[in-house]
Amino acid sequence: MTTTHQLGRRGFLAAMAAGAAALTLSGCGAASGTGRRNGLGVWTLQDAVQNEIQQGAIDAFVASSGESASLNVFPNTGFTQKLRVAMGSGDGPDVFFNWGGASLRPYFEAGMAVDLTDELERDQAWRDAFLPSVLDAGRIDGRYCGIPLRGMQPVILFYNRQVFDAAGVEPPATYDDMLDLIEVFKSRDTIPIALAGTQSWCELMWIEYLADRLGGAQPAQRAFNAERGAWEDPAMVGALERIRELVDLGAFGSNFTAVTYEAGGASTLFAQGRAAMHLMGSWEYTNQLDQQPEFARDGLAWAPFPTIAGGTGDPRSVVGNPTNYFSVNASSGDAAAGVEFLRTQMASDAYVDALIAGGDVPAVAGLEQRLDNHPSPEFAKYVYSLVQEAPDFTLSWDQALPPAVKEIMLSSLQRVFLGELSPEQFVETMEVAQ
Repeated sequence: MTTTHQLGRRGFLAAMAAGAAALTLSGCGAASGTGRRNGLGVWTLQDAVQNEIQQGAIDAFVASSGESASLNVFPNTGFTQKLRVAMGSGDGPDVFFNWGGASLRPYFEAGMAVDLTDELERDQAWRDAFLPSVLDAGRIDGRYCGIPLRGMQPVILFYNRQVFDAAGVEPPATYDDMLDLIEVFKSRDTIPIALAGTQSWCELMWIEYLADRLGGAQPAQRAFNAERGAWEDPAMVGALERIRELVDLGAFGSNFTAVTYEAGGASTLFAQGRAAMHLMGSWEYTNQLDQQPEFARDGLAWAPFPTIAGGTGDPRSVVGNPTNYFSVNASSGDAAAGVEFLRTQMASDAYVDALIAGGDVPAVAGLEQRLDNHPSPEFAKYVYSLVQEAPDFTLSWDQALPPAVKEIMLSSLQRVFLGELSPEQFVETMEVAQ
């Protein structure tokens, strides 16, 4: 559900074939590189606030370890291509930024990402420093290859408190409650749910949560693993059927296909009280605080996604962007130093406090009181408790699937919302795409 670039599994492996053979590794690599280069090189994305925090971690590591290290910052655009080429040429960074999922899997399969599983098992204090559902989201085929490096972004059901109060209703606890609310708000000439229908990543959140509530995290995970029949799972079909039900009932209004997410779009409709609810990532709070500060302070409220009668999913589970990750290059001569950098810095008090002050909600255990120092403590604590209690945090499907499959999924899902594809046709399309 983001516009971040992802690496294709087949394309990456083809480009990496020579490099992978030279490494003579299988699966994840071990943290035992040979040879030394000019200090630890860490590659990350350009972000003024985050880069200052990350540089602080580099400085702390250098001071405590005696190692030399440098932070190398790159724009988002073209980052994955640059990283892929560097890794394939044997001149890759020692530690590299990634989004988990499809952006990390090719490196795992080429033997270019250090397997951190044994390290985390030996040092359980390091493992337990992170919220389990977020740390687990950095696994590939059950092996830990990424360590959380910044805040969490779960998808949340936001609602307009003023609109709800005027109607005398409460946020929906169940899907049936949501159906009832749709009729209530339609009768009051209010769009029940804001939806930026011009952008399929906004629509994606609906199938992600509906499938999770119906069947838990496993149906999506089977799809990520390209298992035959995964898209035919009853939870997938049921989610698509409910999407059509919501559209047909007018849940998103009559003009959602023309609504954007940018300024003046879904978030504005929601803030102005023209829509009652908005399913969106936690960044919606920050955006509203920036664009509609009075509404963010006085009218913006939030709730868990509703349960579905007969569903087997845990109502505490969440979907979205667990976090971003740092991984270690298995062919690096500084691999052991890279692991030590992650061990000593990614959950250190100084690093975590800097993230909190910068507006992030870190994926680190035991932060309840420290979040009092967050710029928006109430919302930060809600996000933290939501993820802390979640048995599963499913990575956004557009980050978990290979790019070619992702594009087919997004375009096909948009056609389901438009009524151009039936749930059965969507399923058939995705089974062929896998």
